[in-house]
Amino acid sequence: MIPGRSTATRIRRALSLALRHDPVMIAAVLWALAGVGLLFGLGGHSDGQVRVFWLFQAPLDALLAYSSWRVFRMATGALRRFWRILAIAGALFTIGDSTQVVLAFHRHGQWSTAGGTVQGVCFAVGMGAVIVAMLLHPMPGQSRREKMAFWLDSTTVLVGGAVVAWCFAVGNAGAEDLVGILTTGAIILTAGFAAVKLVLSGNAPMHRAAAIPMVVSAGVNSLGFFLAPGADGPLPAYVYAIRFFPSLLIALGPRIQEIVVRFDAAIGFGSRRRRRYSLLPYGSIAVAFTAVLAVLPRDTTAKVLGAVAGLGLIFALVVLRQLAAFHDNTRLLDQLDVTLAELREHEARLRHQALFDGLTGLANRTHFHEEVTEALATCAPGTTCLLLIDLDGFKAVNDTLGHAAGDALLAGVADRLRASVRENDLVARLGGDEFAILLRDCGDEDAVLTAKRILESLADPIRYGDTAVRANASIGLACGGPGDEVGSLLRAADLAMYAAKHDGKGTWMRYHEDMQPTGR
Repeated sequence: MIPGRSTATRIRRALSLALRHDPVMIAAVLWALAGVGLLFGLGGHSDGQVRVFWLFQAPLDALLAYSSWRVFRMATGALRRFWRILAIAGALFTIGDSTQVVLAFHRHGQWSTAGGTVQGVCFAVGMGAVIVAMLLHPMPGQSRREKMAFWLDSTTVLVGGAVVAWCFAVGNAGAEDLVGILTTGAIILTAGFAAVKLVLSGNAPMHRAAAIPMVVSAGVNSLGFFLAPGADGPLPAYVYAIRFFPSLLIALGPRIQEIVVRFDAAIGFGSRRRRRYSLLPYGSIAVAFTAVLAVLPRDTTAKVLGAVAGLGLIFALVVLRQLAAFHDNTRLLDQLDVTLAELREHEARLRHQALFDGLTGLANRTHFHEEVTEALATCAPGTTCLLLIDLDGFKAVNDTLGHAAGDALLAGVADRLRASVRENDLVARLGGDEFAILLRDCGDEDAVLTAKRILESLADPIRYGDTAVRANASIGLACGGPGDEVGSLLRAADLAMYAAKHDGKGTWMRYHEDMQPTGR
């Protein structure tokens, strides 16, 4: 247990070191900080701020497109589709923002961060494609109840987003801007919801380290969008900076994913355990409630403030109560999972004990009969052969060296038999010093070769402490097909085996119709 945890810790540390020292990520962060510095340095010069705003976004868009394309080439299946769409979206963002750079440097008296027609279309198409890809990305094990919960969460988040957009847009924007503001807000919040849902699904197309900056970017984008929705003149430098910063976060996500996948694809694309419950609806309610508080008039009466405060307190208490219940349920379900795993393990042990010999690990008589019955029912005539093997002189080993030496001899013989047959053949211990082998899809000649190979392998002594014990054996061979019974085939092999013993031991004999039973 401890070595596994230690290995995981070393992997995390090595990955963290690789991320911190990646030259591309360092360059992107420095580039973004330089842009933010210029935005503050050009305070009061809105033309320059808008030009810097667009100029510094285009390279970050290109990084988003390039890193997503690199991850796309390493991904497979639905993951590959998601990263292809993200790479296309990055290319559209690059085209739209580059076009806007040209327009910004040819205009004067500008202050708004709203893009032109080309930039707006590229952004809308790219963002729409990414949102659809996130929402349609397959989630493992979705039952009807899980699907209903998913869409209820979706509706809760979207309604919460609409409340926030309405609170900040109505009264702060003209009628002609209201639809655009609400639409943009819905897009931003939907994108944030889809990204968070992917992270919580356990089947996200990206590692958590790559998803976090992309999810945070949606929150920062929302903050920048709602900071000054009704402004009709130059914006403060911090508004430009906050609206610019998501471009860096979105670009870092795919780059982090690329590094993680190159480091270890199993970590980058591996599925993760899903939460048993979702916190998204509670977060949506909290955001909507905060928006309501933010837009309350300054002259609100104490009666209204008290009612709102009471509602907020009730909400907080209900959430805490629900989280406590979720925690208890999760703990009980985890205990149930452990119990079920222990039961399955116990069942597997019991089944193994019922079908396999405890000393040698070979199939026992019951399991051998079942396998031979199935083989006879499905094979071609004469292609199912049995070898019955009886050790010569085993009783003398027990009497002279003790039962421990006898057990060591039996275990050694079992190993020799396993090594002498094919992978699809079955070796069994029927009891005492008697073994049997089921040869599937095997004719007489191959069965004879197998019997000879077994006798050759048993010719070498088996070590027991300082003593070398020799395991001589007599082998009887019989072949059958559909219509034959296990009992009759075993009796035939038994007759052949005793004929081999009668013939001098340490040899093999094939059953034939004229063979008569010999005395034991």
